[in-house]
Amino acid sequence: QLQVVESGGGLVQPGGSLRLSCAAFGFALEHYSIGWFRQAPGKEREGVSCINSSDGATYYADSVKGRFTISRDNAKDTGYLQLNSLKPEDTAVYYCAVVKGNSWHCAPAWYDDWGQGTQVTVSS
Repeated sequence: QLQVVESGGGLVQPGGSLRLSCAAFGFALEHYSIGWFRQAPGKEREGVSCINSSDGATYYADSVKGRFTISRDNAKDTGYLQLNSLKPEDTAVYYCAVVKGNSWHCAPAWYDDWGQGTQVTVSS
């Protein structure tokens, strides 16, 4: 059974860093695109960053460009999202999701299997 599990969230001060992990169970992550999404209270879920399976092409939302970095380690069946220079507006539940093959849009509707989410809170 295909399962993804996020970890690495927490409470951090503005300007701080976190690294989120997305572990895959029951399938080979190398054949899947990985997406990171977030949802703040009262807001819609939005695409933060995505990385394709075959060519490694990446996408970043404008709000995180230059601060967040997506990566993957197929040998470990794990994806990562490095969050630097965090701001209070980055506070949200962060979700990892996967879809087989390449994904042409970093949007929730294009991803099939989701983790349970991990809370990121940026506050002093």
